[in-house]
Amino acid sequence: MTKALLALALVAAPALAQTHAPFTIAETGQGFDQLQAAVDSVRMGTATILIAPGTYRQCAIQAGGHITFQAVTPGTAIFEREACEGKAGLVLRGQGSRVDGLVFRGYKVADGNGAGIRTEMGDLTVTNAMFLDSQEGILGGEPVGQKISIDRSTFAGLGQCDQTPDCAHSIYLANRGSVTVTNSRFERGTGGHYVKLRSPHVSITDNSFDDTQGSKTNYMIDLPEGATGLIARNTFVQGRGKENHSGLIVIGAEHRTYAATGLRIEGNDARLAPGAPTNPAFVADFTGDRLAIGANTLGAGIRPFETR
Repeated sequence: MTKALLALALVAAPALAQTHAPFTIAETGQGFDQLQAAVDSVRMGTATILIAPGTYRQCAIQAGGHITFQAVTPGTAIFEREACEGKAGLVLRGQGSRVDGLVFRGYKVADGNGAGIRTEMGDLTVTNAMFLDSQEGILGGEPVGQKISIDRSTFAGLGQCDQTPDCAHSIYLANRGSVTVTNSRFERGTGGHYVKLRSPHVSITDNSFDDTQGSKTNYMIDLPEGATGLIARNTFVQGRGKENHSGLIVIGAEHRTYAATGLRIEGNDARLAPGAPTNPAFVADFTGDRLAIGANTLGAGIRPFETR
């Protein structure tokens, strides 16, 4: 057993021994039948809410404090369809949030942005999570120095551009701090972009973008206002069901809010699936800044770079 799993077992076991409720405060053992009641009990404090295996038609709004939402067994705590405030399964505006091991699926709301997680305030860390068959996976961001980190997570069957005037995406974040996406899988997109970030600093590394079963998808990575940071060691397979196949990584297509000088793009591997439209640019740059593009492995039919 790894140290992390041992630590979780030591924390979870006493709490679960005291209650059979699906939502348990790890630090106290207090149990709740409703996730919102567990969240409200934390107030402005710090707590871990342990979530038992099950499928839940519940949602919650975090209004304060530092809360970890943690599945007792990763991948077995499933939240579906129920969106608080017409937004998401979890609406987060506390001082900080962690989401570990949860599954979110089937979110659809009237404005086209139904998401598993809507982050509106506080730093956010997401690990070992799954976002499935919804309009959006993770959406939001606050206009200050918010730090968002996503690791070892799966995004599948997400996005739309035909249900409402504005598109939705697998990940769409607009924060003025940083966004880190690592060791995650993106596949089977249903519209929009796989990763769209309006943030001055990004790190997108060691991820898999599999668009072979995508439908009406656009870019793999969209940095519409520019950014600095690192895009490295990702694998990309562009599929045939594209709405826009012109670029895989597109920078500054809407505004030049953030300088992109020094943005490193290196060590990536990009291919076209059989039947995919040929001649896309691996990197399409609208900023005119001096990017730091290193060695990338590109399959037949992909142009290395284009300035627009």
